[in-house]
Amino acid sequence: MNRQNDISNRKLLGIAGVGWMFDAMDVGMLSFIIAALKVDWNLTEKQMGLIGSINSIGMAVGALFFGLTADRMGRKNVFILTLLLFSLGSGASAFATSLSIFLVLRFLIGMGLGGELPVASTLVSESVPAENRGRVVVLLESFWAVGWLIAAVISYFIIPKFGWQLALILSAIPALYALYLRWNLPDSQKFLSVKQTERLSVLSNITAVWSKEYLSETAMLWILWFCVVFSYYGMFLWLPSVMVIKGFSLIKSFQYVLIMTLAQLPGYFTAAWLIEKVGRKFVLIVYLIGTALSAYFFGSAESVALLITAGVFLSFFNLGAWGALYAYTPEQYPTKIRGTGAGMAASFGRVGGILGPLLVPYLSTSGFSIHMIFTIFCVSILIGAAAVLFMGKETKRQELA
Repeated sequence: MNRQNDISNRKLLGIAGVGWMFDAMDVGMLSFIIAALKVDWNLTEKQMGLIGSINSIGMAVGALFFGLTADRMGRKNVFILTLLLFSLGSGASAFATSLSIFLVLRFLIGMGLGGELPVASTLVSESVPAENRGRVVVLLESFWAVGWLIAAVISYFIIPKFGWQLALILSAIPALYALYLRWNLPDSQKFLSVKQTERLSVLSNITAVWSKEYLSETAMLWILWFCVVFSYYGMFLWLPSVMVIKGFSLIKSFQYVLIMTLAQLPGYFTAAWLIEKVGRKFVLIVYLIGTALSAYFFGSAESVALLITAGVFLSFFNLGAWGALYAYTPEQYPTKIRGTGAGMAASFGRVGGILGPLLVPYLSTSGFSIHMIFTIFCVSILIGAAAVLFMGKETKRQELA
């Protein structure tokens, strides 16, 4: 029976992870595509920042809408719907002829992506035994690093020679295959065990998330999600462009970002091992502090060696923290409001994803140095770590309600 469960869990992880990987490909390539569009469409820095922010607005709307829907329709149905929306939007954006059309499609892609991620982690959390739950969810998140690596390779070899349009088509086609795999995926048994009569209305779910019983958990998650997403999208969407600002060519910046991205995998794997050994809070706090210090040194780096070293540690700690965040979030709520709670936290976090990409060009054109901008991200991450330290509770190996 245990062997059967292990096979089932691996299948679930593989199918969910493949979709997660293709989502990461799109987000990873976006930073390179923005840099390429600057040349093709003669975009200003503020227009470049708008692309990333529109994507995050879509993710905020998607996380909220699909998180609420997952508690009514089920995890699997929303899982399929979000990937379909993402795939079609990504393929269509390859044929965009103007910035306005591209922005509309990026909003739809963002909705699909923003809805899928919290729903996927909720589904996996509810389907895996408590003693392995944290590790499996972090391993699910590790597919994000694989997607980023593929995005970096495609961006390095495809975009400079064949254009950003082909890169987008390449990201959309495999995602449709992931949709095919997901069709036969079973829904969460925990969700199915909650009878239709016991499921709350959408308004009741929202109210329950902010009720006295879950007030501390919700406040902690919202602060944490905002700080992490604000800093992540502010930093990582601008990595290729920051490299150019620091004097490197676009091709060289692709190479350096690829090296930094390789560090994401050991970041995930160490977090996956530690999360069941020492707990969620320890991993989140330590990896967030590591992210903050790395961000500070990356922003102040003047030499290639220091820039690469700081970038490697930035990727290692930041993505390890992301894995722990996705494992930790669904564990704060019972099944009947888990999708809503995770979706609302992710949605509020995406507000930070809207502000982060806009902050970089705004401050840059106002005379702020890259060092000062990355110091702001450093402080933001430390605030998120403090929220976990003082408000978070340990959920290691606890059975989900």
